Amino acid sequence: MLRALVTFSLLALLPGCASFPEVDSAQAAFSEESGPLSAPQLVPIEGLTAQAVPGRATAEARDALAARAAGLRVRAAAMLGPVHSPETRARLAAALADYPTKFANKN
Repeated sequence: MLRALVTFSLLALLPGCASFPEVDSAQAAFSEESGPLSAPQLVPIEGLTAQAVPGRATAEARDALAARAAGLRVRAAAMLGPVHSPETRARLAAALADYPTKFANKN
């Protein structure tokens, strides 16, 4: 049993000895010469939008997205109304008004 445990432990540690070229190249890119990690450069948005590739959305996809957005707006508008019906609100108001007398300490 001990032999199996030691063998399994050694096999589990073996991947830690592998080299990862991506990590090595990233470390080389940020050597002591280039200094610590710096903040990214800010560039004007016009240059980025000029490089943008036209979208792959088809007319059907745009229409489906617009329909979904409209449906979500309708659902959001429905959520803005009152949560309880007028009857439930009246029952809750009566229960709250009755609360101090119903549960008062009668010692």
